[in-house]
Amino acid sequence: MTVTFEELRVLQAAEKIADGLWPELVGWDPFARDTIGKQLARAADSIGANIAEAYGRYHYGEKLRFLYYARGSLYETKYWLNRARVRHIISNDSALAYANDLSSLAFQLNTFAKATKTQKSAASSTKNTLREASPTYQINTPHAENTNQFIHNEKSKLFTPKEITNLKTFPTT
Repeated sequence: MTVTFEELRVLQAAEKIADGLWPELVGWDPFARDTIGKQLARAADSIGANIAEAYGRYHYGEKLRFLYYARGSLYETKYWLNRARVRHIISNDSALAYANDLSSLAFQLNTFAKATKTQKSAASSTKNTLREASPTYQINTPHAENTNQFIHNEKSKLFTPKEITNLKTFPTT
């Protein structure tokens, strides 16, 4: 059974955040709405738009690229949410509730990216494939070991556990 992109829980979570922000944003005074409000709405909407675009892409690399764009939009949403909180346009309680939702969404994005990577590895491992052994290359730079680990780590995530935890909080002002 194929899931449509509208049925993706990660997309539904992104839409819930964006749609939840909307009624608050339209009620702001014109200056706050035109400066922070529009940016916050665009960033929040962009999370879901990039998830939908990732779903619609054919190649796994493109799918992951758009999930990384969604990650960037999630951080941008958090940034504008913090600006609104610091400038007393949105309450601390409301900002923290959205921050918790963003943290949960970050975890879901990790899961979606991992599933995409799993599909890629399953699709590339077929029994009737003949392959030559890969050549071994040596990179002689001081940081080659760390670079190599990053490039070949299929389990790398969009968000680390620490980043997910940090999304739940705001800096003290």
